[in-house]
Amino acid sequence: MTRIQPRTVPQRAFAALADAGLHPLLARLYAARGIARADELDTSLRALLPPEALRGTREAAQLLADAIEAGARLVIVADYDCDGATACAVGVRALRAFGADVHYLVPDRVTLGYGLTPAMVEIATRLEPDVLITVDNGIASVEGIAAARAHGMATVITDHHLPGEVLPEADVIVNPNQPGCDFPSKALAGVGVMFYTMLALRAELRERGAFAGGKEPNLAELLDLVALGTVADVVRLDRNNRILVAQGLARMRAGRMQPGLRALFNVAGREPARAAATDLGFLLGPRLNAAGRLADMSLGIECLITDDAGRALNIAQELDKLNRERRTIEAGMQEEALIRLEGYDAGRRATVALFEPDWHQGVIGIVAGRIKERLHRPTVAFARAGDGELKGSGRSIPGLHLRDALDLVTKRHPELIVRFGGHAMAAGLTIREADLAEFDEAFEAVVAELLEPADLERRIETDGGLESGYFALDAVRMLDNEIWGQGFPAPLFDDVFRVERQRLLKDRHLKLELSRNAARYDAIRFNHAEGAADQIRAAYRLSVNEYKGVANVQLMLEHFEPA
Repeated sequence: MTRIQPRTVPQRAFAALADAGLHPLLARLYAARGIARADELDTSLRALLPPEALRGTREAAQLLADAIEAGARLVIVADYDCDGATACAVGVRALRAFGADVHYLVPDRVTLGYGLTPAMVEIATRLEPDVLITVDNGIASVEGIAAARAHGMATVITDHHLPGEVLPEADVIVNPNQPGCDFPSKALAGVGVMFYTMLALRAELRERGAFAGGKEPNLAELLDLVALGTVADVVRLDRNNRILVAQGLARMRAGRMQPGLRALFNVAGREPARAAATDLGFLLGPRLNAAGRLADMSLGIECLITDDAGRALNIAQELDKLNRERRTIEAGMQEEALIRLEGYDAGRRATVALFEPDWHQGVIGIVAGRIKERLHRPTVAFARAGDGELKGSGRSIPGLHLRDALDLVTKRHPELIVRFGGHAMAAGLTIREADLAEFDEAFEAVVAELLEPADLERRIETDGGLESGYFALDAVRMLDNEIWGQGFPAPLFDDVFRVERQRLLKDRHLKLELSRNAARYDAIRFNHAEGAADQIRAAYRLSVNEYKGVANVQLMLEHFEPA
């Protein structure tokens, strides 16, 4: 069952924002999202939290500055998702601008798995690094860091994932979630952590007089990469992250971006001048992620670090091709998953655990997310990883911290999970194929204990009804220019409409003509073939539909029910 639940709008906050000159609609939306004063909406760089507030940045800056002065070789070990790719690109571009000898490696998802493993260190030794830097990984790499140190490498971890009980013995750790770090923004993405580390390094080099004879590198030029990785990793958009994203989007809209991002906009058919946060999450991010899922994320990183526009476009076209292939694979896996779930009893189960022998490791996370959305249950999808093991990717629902749930499974069944890690809403794990049934039972028991029955009921939070005057292009574009995302959701309204007409598009999408107060509206609900009643209560977003050069407001329906 799905319940529509309008957000509460604190009237004092709404009045304060409106009195400060904010548009009434924006004042209402921001007040409902916890904004109480207009100055909280300042997205200028001067409002960014300072680098020295992030534990480890000064020590990392000193180590890296010493390495650059000594002509040491630096090697970045990246992650194979969009956050890891953008973090690596920020590191490579900044360090090269500082005069460093820097190279990078990224593990193969299938053969090497996630993070700085001892096997990854052995591969890194071929580049003869003096300093090994992790981006978007490393906080759980106890054995990998030990292996690197055994080879005589200095080690710097930049990560944002939650640490385990034992920290790696790295020379420096920069992670807002490490013990003893008081940095106010715990939601930094991996790319944000690397950006902060580079800010601190520039400050250290400045103190040493490194830029006395020339122009100081402008790290603001990397904010397009920071914005992309932050949105694509679906981290919470607290104020600090909103500043990073707003600054990055402003550069994109002004045409000041890396050639690789311009090329990705090109193949996605989107104008950078009208870039929105949703474009980063749903157009650019998936194309980069496709490289890590189906091929080698080095392809995505090369797209982001090349200054050759032609080469960037060629790589972006290859990434676009991989993304189309990924969608085809995903569609087949999702169909198989739905067949498996035909007998699923949502009234009796709190979780879903799925496995098919031929599923692709790179796509199981997307499938888990789709099933989670459909059933509103924490979901883990597994694929074979060789040597009798399964790799799983999980997605959670509000109310369940997935990594903590897996940790509890491990405490109760110490030999069941080989390894795991992740966040509140997404996590990865490895189990033995022979233990799948036992994991399913243990995971179900833990989640059923942690969740209340109300948590298993889907709730759609909306911003209530929308005045007729706001069903206009200028209102839609005003909303699109704001920064929305995880923890700061895009506007979603709900109203009662009469259904005047409805038809199916491509046998998959329901196209409707709705009316309210004598006004008519075009609407669509994607991937929904079931017809609507004559009168419905709908939760919807405003969008612009352009056809043959004519732009009209269209309602994107996320849910409807008879009214």
